[in-house]
Amino acid sequence: MLAIVGAVVLLIILVVLGGYFFYRSLPGTGDVVVPEGSAALAEPQDEITDKKVLYIRVVGESSDVLVRIPGGEVITDTTMQQGQYATYDQPRLDVTIGDPDAVEVHVNGRPKDISGEGPDYAFTVEQEG
Repeated sequence: MLAIVGAVVLLIILVVLGGYFFYRSLPGTGDVVVPEGSAALAEPQDEITDKKVLYIRVVGESSDVLVRIPGGEVITDTTMQQGQYATYDQPRLDVTIGDPDAVEVHVNGRPKDISGEGPDYAFTVEQEG
């Protein structure tokens, strides 16, 4: 009887862990970084922005962010909060920013000024080669 109870508990644990790791593997659930402590409001590190095709950091309250490979897979579709940032190094990306005034964007290591653009501003970035 004890062996059956142990097997059921083990099965439940494996199902829960499997579900958790499946959820984390879905697009948009794992690429946003939340810096700890005061680093959340720090300036972007040059080595991060220079090495990535796209760098997005929320400097306002929050913004919806959609990043996808053109004609293909959605990489990120989430609402990012103040201090969160995401980096991408795919060669070509379609990007939609819900609140352009709330984010800071760097493309190929250079700042891209999107402040003043309308809601759900969309643009495409390409890796310089």
